[in-house]
Amino acid sequence: MTRAGVLKLGLGLLLAGGVGYWVFEALGLTGFSAGIAAEALLVAVVVIWTSSYLFRVVTGRMTYMQQRRRYRSEYDEATAQQLQKRFDAMTPEQQQMMMQQQQMMMLQQQQMMAAANPMMAAANPMMANPMLAM
Repeated sequence: MTRAGVLKLGLGLLLAGGVGYWVFEALGLTGFSAGIAAEALLVAVVVIWTSSYLFRVVTGRMTYMQQRRRYRSEYDEATAQQLQKRFDAMTPEQQQMMMQQQQMMMLQQQQMMAAANPMMAAANPMMANPMLAM
């Protein structure tokens, strides 16, 4: 929300309080009673609005988060399609060579992780000896 939106919201709440005061006064409440009733109504509105905001935060249904998830899924899908097209354009020999290179890179990464964290390698024998994973 922009600063202008926040100012408009604040002005709207202020005006709603004034209108609420006049409505309660027209309904027969006088002086302080009308003011207290208008204030109670405004407090209830703010509490409900804040609760709905907190609910959206906890459940992850905020606009920015939804846009980010949608963008990420569309990006992943487009990237996967592009990579699949490029892979399909390769000859079978190139595809096989690429797959072998990928396996070698994964083995090297596992060996580096095992060397960096010997406790983890002891707990997972496949990290200590990546050939067991094949």
